Amino acid sequence: MLGLFGSKSNHPLVDAKEARRICAELAALDPAASLDEAASWLESLAGLNEIPAAVRLKRSLELVTASLPASRRQARDYLANPQLSRLEEQKAWQRNHGYWTQATHALTRCLADADADPKAADTLRPQIGMLLAGLLIAQFGCLRWTQLRYGLIDGAQWAAIGQIYLRATQEKLAERMLTPFGTAADETTVAQEYLKILIFHATSMGSLAPLEIALAERFIAHFLPHFVLSAELRPESVYWVDAGKPLPPTRLAKLPELSPTLRFFGPGQALAAVQELRATIAANKALPPEINLGGQPTPASLLAVLDHLAACWSPQPPTRGFPRHRVKSGIGACVGFSTLHGLLTGTDIDQGSIESWVVEDVSQGGMSVKLPLTRNDWMKIGAMVGIQPEGGANWLVGSIRRFARESETQGAAGVETLSKTPRAVTVTDGALHTDMILLDPLRDDSSIRIVLLASNWEEGVPVQMLVDGRPWRLHPEEILEAEAEWLMGRCIAESLDPR
Repeated sequence: MLGLFGSKSNHPLVDAKEARRICAELAALDPAASLDEAASWLESLAGLNEIPAAVRLKRSLELVTASLPASRRQARDYLANPQLSRLEEQKAWQRNHGYWTQATHALTRCLADADADPKAADTLRPQIGMLLAGLLIAQFGCLRWTQLRYGLIDGAQWAAIGQIYLRATQEKLAERMLTPFGTAADETTVAQEYLKILIFHATSMGSLAPLEIALAERFIAHFLPHFVLSAELRPESVYWVDAGKPLPPTRLAKLPELSPTLRFFGPGQALAAVQELRATIAANKALPPEINLGGQPTPASLLAVLDHLAACWSPQPPTRGFPRHRVKSGIGACVGFSTLHGLLTGTDIDQGSIESWVVEDVSQGGMSVKLPLTRNDWMKIGAMVGIQPEGGANWLVGSIRRFARESETQGAAGVETLSKTPRAVTVTDGALHTDMILLDPLRDDSSIRIVLLASNWEEGVPVQMLVDGRPWRLHPEEILEAEAEWLMGRCIAESLDPR
């Protein structure tokens, strides 16, 4: 075979028999090892010069096909285990993002082969559709994992994604059904993969937790056939993108500058389908059996994601609950329930736990802030934060509702204010003592909101506490919000002071 292609390389992947053995081994390894091995082989394949273009493409597709089940398993494990340490989470993320990065590099090199050599272009022409579809799938893999850590998608990636789609359009391959990886169950088109990327970005993933992002991605795939991508502006168009420019898709507020590479897209009948599915889940408290989203999502999480999709896909953009006012001021901030409880009680006086953030704007319901990423590169939606206004002594309690990386060193977050008058207490049920933060003032026979570590909530078990020397009993009523670390509940406050 080497003589036939005139290659002098002795790389194992050049030989078909050895390549089959390598792919079989990848499929048999545990998922983490499979991705590590596949990424190494793809990296070496991208850097190999003495290999025919058709062989490089064939091997690239084979390697991804062999390791794709491991990639899907790794994604499930990553999302299903929110208790990973920061180091474990970082390693898992790097493994998965690195795998798709190397797949993108290997397939991009295949495209470069075709562009650099007319003979290579002729050889690859029958497979160019497979290459373009596979390349968009790999680009989406990178984009998805970047979004799971709220990373920045730069202009270079948007330019590359757009050029892949435009090339398929120019060669009249955008609508051709293809199976670059896997079986007929994975059949797709370049246009579908491009549209999926556009919808994913337009769906404002920065306000969803990682598990919700995964659910939204599956819903996007489910509703994708309803969406419409067109070169012409249509009544149902909600977003636009210029595939020839290094820019992300944008909501259609006004007509953009016309160009041959301009595209419009909108949900078509997807919005009605979302509303219909939401009504079904709300009525039956379960997902219809014909829809498989993977895992066992709760009805509440499904409804929350569907509401988010409906808001993003609506012709009318979501409106803010309260008007915002531009400001520029510094604040002290701490992250985490336990740290905030310690600062409120005065038991944690370590100033190292207090960071300096900058407020960009404020409203009645919260604020937008800029924060350094030196210690917050792991920031998650739903994280509890304490906010101390500049020059003040009081603390506010808030939660991160939106997060995005703006650079390697700076992030932007939207913080919802949960309480401007929090009170840290310790409660007991007679056997155990539990830290708690009261979000509302105490009044006899009144309903108040409280937060505590998620593992410490006990349904129906009253607890007692002393506040300013007065005994109180709290009767848990319902859970209002449950995050990975903390839980917000509603209690009835009962004064035990006979006065």
